Amino acid sequence: MAGLSGLLPISAHAALPGAELSLCWAIPFAGILLSIALGPLLFAHFWHKNYGKVALMWAVLAAVPLFMFFGTQTSIEALAHALIGDYVPFIIFVGSLYIVAGGIHLRGSFVGKPWLNTTFLLSGAILANLMGTTGAAMLLIRPLLSANRRRHYQMHTYIFFIFIVANIVVHIVIVFFVRAYDSIFDILNSLIGDKSVCL
Repeated sequence: MAGLSGLLPISAHAALPGAELSLCWAIPFAGILLSIALGPLLFAHFWHKNYGKVALMWAVLAAVPLFMFFGTQTSIEALAHALIGDYVPFIIFVGSLYIVAGGIHLRGSFVGKPWLNTTFLLSGAILANLMGTTGAAMLLIRPLLSANRRRHYQMHTYIFFIFIVANIVVHIVIVFFVRAYDSIFDILNSLIGDKSVCL
């Protein structure tokens, strides 16, 4: 890894001015996300044959303007930093979770009833706050898929799982506790009448 650190930018003068970049630089990122989300739904046949080419197209649409506007040295350093500093650690992290969670199997005679799915979602929300959203999703997705494999309507369960366990649960819990704290603070304030006592 020490040999790879030479590819990262050493001097600050050649770094990308991130604070000065316009929102247009986010278009390739938004494009690849929308392609991943909508491609399999809207253009399934095309997507499954050409998703690598679509990803390459968005990468080129990000890299070419980078080289045009910021020069070769700065662009190479920025791309190396993105690959070595962000992408490789992320792949190692996800791969590690996959290996670890791949060895953990929750077994049982789960049948995909609404109460069980709700229990999975609630358990996933709690676990996501304890072990992270990715770990909780990796741990619970197999039993959830197994429990719902015979259900006719199952897609909504997976969408709720993605939103509740893998994405926004941490934010919801934080907002809930902040609101609860504010409410308790207001009640104590009205009872005591002096904010300095509650601080």
